[in-house]
Amino acid sequence: MSTYRREHYLAKLRPFYNDSGLIKVITGIRRCGKSSLLITVLNELFEQGIPETNLIYLNLDRREYRNVTTPDQLDQLIEQAMSNAYGAGLRYLFIDEVQNVKGFETVINGWREEGNCSIFITGSNSYLLSGELATKLTGRYIKLEMFTLSFQEYLGMRNFLNKPEIPVSQAFRDYLTYGGFPKSLEYDDPDAKAAYIQDVIGQIFNKDITAHKKVRNRDTFTRVQDYLINNFAAPTNLSGIIAYLKHSEGISIKRETLASYVRLLESAKILYKCPRFDLKSRKSLRGGEKYYLADPGIRFARNTDTRVSYGPSLENALYTHLRSKGYDVSVGTIGKLECDFIVRKRNQYAYIQVSMSVQDPQVEEREYRPFSKLADGYPKYLFTLDPLPLQRDGVRHLNLMEFLQNDGDIDFN
Repeated sequence: MSTYRREHYLAKLRPFYNDSGLIKVITGIRRCGKSSLLITVLNELFEQGIPETNLIYLNLDRREYRNVTTPDQLDQLIEQAMSNAYGAGLRYLFIDEVQNVKGFETVINGWREEGNCSIFITGSNSYLLSGELATKLTGRYIKLEMFTLSFQEYLGMRNFLNKPEIPVSQAFRDYLTYGGFPKSLEYDDPDAKAAYIQDVIGQIFNKDITAHKKVRNRDTFTRVQDYLINNFAAPTNLSGIIAYLKHSEGISIKRETLASYVRLLESAKILYKCPRFDLKSRKSLRGGEKYYLADPGIRFARNTDTRVSYGPSLENALYTHLRSKGYDVSVGTIGKLECDFIVRKRNQYAYIQVSMSVQDPQVEEREYRPFSKLADGYPKYLFTLDPLPLQRDGVRHLNLMEFLQNDGDIDFN
């Protein structure tokens, strides 16, 4: 089976292909491409000369495995598949959507303990790394978090699907509107894209959310979900959501119930929380955090208005890009001022502002003002869509579309 090779993730996995001592755990929102990544790894191993009989792939979302729900049934399924692996050398076990089996951790660890088996597992929510896998296997697994297509991958996927060539600027607008769920690129009709993404969100609710926590009032949960989706990239606090729901929607909700709903959306990877970080105290702050969408298409699918709100959309695109690169990302607070992002990797920092344009002098001053309060020498970045970057105050002014197109990285030097 031919797959689009997402080299960014393959490069992170390749050093561990033949490591039987570490379980390779791949997480991410449903339909972001985890299954295709496993198949790509399997294809690479086959191309390297691994016998086909030693490559075992089990997708637990498939209909024939719908009754595999207990650890014993999973163990029996693996045992049966392994019995056909009669080739010499290491065996490779790929299990897709392993969280469908409650208590899978003991089975997977048992096969890891036996050795001579390199194990790859995927799951669509954060529950995959709760329980025994996280508490008992410290140092015995590596985690790879996948996101939907980056803009560079979006362009590559269009070529892979033989889509008509269009200007990069148009492709970028489409990306910010319809998002990067890989399969959604197969549909040219916007309504078909929306229907597909709505189905993905429905699967997340039915398979990921309600499987782990009973949602008593689905309508209220949906209202909370829609509020956060429509207010992505905006400072958020629970009190503000409670007030909005009461006065605008006529819905009363307890604070602890609302907090649990927000956590469910995070766990299902529909939303990512970006915490606030105080630059003076170097401490994280509670309240006023921002939530970013796992994919721009989520907002498109939940709204009839397909116009792009460029400010939050550009922030969202850069946020998911940086997270996929392995950076820690926070919202920076400098007194009463805010810096869109503080990016960290190990002990290195960079400060980032994002704006559609700074050609208006007032907007330029607003975006540069937080930088003027920073005197620690860490690099400062301003991302816009302006074609001619400014040269001012040592700030690195870059075109965001070109940065994402080139799979850009943050230079801390």
